[in-house]
Amino acid sequence: MATNKQAMIAKDLANKIKFQQYQPGDLLPSESVLCELYGTARGTIRKALDQLTELGLIQKVRGKGSVVLDLQRFTFPVSGLTSFSELNSSLGMHAKTSVLINQPATTPTHFMEKEIGALPSIHLRRLRQINGTPVVVDDDYLLTPPIDKVPTAAAEQSIYQYFEGELGLKIAYATKEITVVPASPDIAAELKLAAGSLVVVVKSLVYLEDTTLFQLTTSYHRPDRFRFIDFARRQSI
Repeated sequence: MATNKQAMIAKDLANKIKFQQYQPGDLLPSESVLCELYGTARGTIRKALDQLTELGLIQKVRGKGSVVLDLQRFTFPVSGLTSFSELNSSLGMHAKTSVLINQPATTPTHFMEKEIGALPSIHLRRLRQINGTPVVVDDDYLLTPPIDKVPTAAAEQSIYQYFEGELGLKIAYATKEITVVPASPDIAAELKLAAGSLVVVVKSLVYLEDTTLFQLTTSYHRPDRFRFIDFARRQSI
């Protein structure tokens, strides 16, 4: 989890990129200059820059430094496990989360080509709005145990902060699937889309450090408001 200093630096740099103090193609100040500017160690600066890289705001270029990328829309890193609340804080999106469903349920028996079985869970559905416009519906099934309940206040903020900070869970990794499908009538209504409109669907199976499955998520995104960026590194095997 990011330290307060690291998070503050990442947020400040993200805001400077957002408001074009650093424009696309510009180089950020060197790590040594940033250390002096923020009065912190090089390791903290590097972690803050890594966070900006994961968000698709910069690209590190060997021998040059950190190049600012073109941020024309809000960017959501698909492969990471960054919460919407953390992105909101980092990018200053002025976003609001409304809890639509928060109740005991059973999981779908089949999810992402995996047989899950009807397991006890908490069904959590949330609507994400940016500047008053609905843009994402998140549909979570949180297995019980380890999740017995999710307070509404936590659901409106960051459930990952609640899971890690309050429950002490160690969230480790996820497998994801991305498709584009026609929106169901209820999703179209929640996102204020015309009947039959397409939505980007991101499905995730999220696991704890001990490999225990604990979360099944389906996120429905308006394709006209978001682009999805991932960074792939070639690794020889």
